[in-house]
Amino acid sequence: RLRVMRISRDPAARVLALVLALGTTLASAQAPGAPPPVRHVGTLSELMVTVIRPASDALFYIETRTPKDGDGWTALEGQALIVAEAANLLMLPGRARDQQQWIADAALMREAGAAAFKAAKTRKVEEVAAISDQLYESCITCHQHYRPGYGRRPPAH
Repeated sequence: RLRVMRISRDPAARVLALVLALGTTLASAQAPGAPPPVRHVGTLSELMVTVIRPASDALFYIETRTPKDGDGWTALEGQALIVAEAANLLMLPGRARDQQQWIADAALMREAGAAAFKAAKTRKVEEVAAISDQLYESCITCHQHYRPGYGRRPPAH
């Protein structure tokens, strides 16, 4: 049964609403105890570029893109929640590259996103900004493990 809800104009909030609605639909359509089927729609790169990077940028640039009102802060909470929940998407079968380092790196992202979500609820820029380093480290750690050549400078010409 579909429920009609007011959808934000913010693209990230729309993505989060769709992910949550899909999860609820899949969970209710399964036999009790059976794991829900997973079907990836986008590539890992598309997930990074269209979901994770924009959501994390909202957190990284909090000091220059500070929310101006309650709606702005709610949208920022949504961005932080997207980062945390996207880490769970990275751990799904078919996305996880391995069950050790990949899962550990995604868990770092999830914890940073969860901390940012909690900080955004305070509506204090300095608390959200304090999480920025934790989130940045989670990104760098994963990229160093799974993006060949990450951080290396191109040869000088």
